[in-house]
Formats: sequence, structure tokens, C-alpha cells
Amino acid sequence: MRECNNCGSLVSERYVRVFAPDEARGPRVCPNCEDLVRDGAEVREARATRG
Repeated sequence: MRECNNCGSLVSERYVRVFAPDEARGPRVCPNCEDLVRDGAEVREARATRG
């Protein structure tokens, strides 16, 4: 297992394969990172129109 570069939590090889670039040693962030939520604790609206 690899470590998250942000919080140090262990992440699976599958997670690394999907979310980390090939040249990276590990993912920059993971689902365990405490600072994933933006200020205001809400998901922002999409900037681009879809569909």
C-alpha cells in the first residue's frame, strides 16, 4: 500500500492506479484527508454548462 502525500494515510494500489499520475510516488490527496471540503462546506456549482 502507498501513502497519501497530504495526510499520510494508507491508500490501496487500485486507488493509486486511478487517481495518481504514472510519474507520481503517491496520490496528492485521498478520501481520508480532512481538508477536502472547500470553505463554506458546500459543493460549488459547475462553471461549465452540461448537456
